[in-house]
Amino acid sequence: MLDAGGEAAISWRMSQFAALVGISLLAVVAGLSFVMQQAVNADLRASLHSAAWAGFVSYLGGTICMLVLALVLRDQVPQASAIARSHWWAWSGGLFGAIYIGISIVLVPRIGTAAFVALLVAGQMLSSLIFDHYGLFGVPRHPVDLVRLSGAFLLVIGVVLVRY
Repeated sequence: MLDAGGEAAISWRMSQFAALVGISLLAVVAGLSFVMQQAVNADLRASLHSAAWAGFVSYLGGTICMLVLALVLRDQVPQASAIARSHWWAWSGGLFGAIYIGISIVLVPRIGTAAFVALLVAGQMLSSLIFDHYGLFGVPRHPVDLVRLSGAFLLVIGVVLVRY
């Protein structure tokens, strides 16, 4: 039989586990959305005969969704002073998103979704290790060690298996 402290500890662990499961499910939904975005953008490119216009339509749809979300959440429009305090590189997210969208629109029809995602994940993992190790762009520092390098190596092996 558990005392109140033991029951509280179990309850806390269960709530932590439930939170982890919820977060994991959200990540899975994000992954599904990611693949859906690639597939529909590639199809849109075929319909419009333009990677640039397909990317524009994709971003326009995303912009409208974020506007609706901000309105539903009743988020205040940022003040000019808050915008001015942002790091200069904080404004480059759209540029990198456009690079990603443009490349995915062109490559998915050529190499397939699975191969593209495998290569993309390899690129994300390798760049993430660099960002973590050096704490780039305000990311908390997490030094690269042998275990993390081994995981990245296994991921690259997985990419090769999916691609070829």
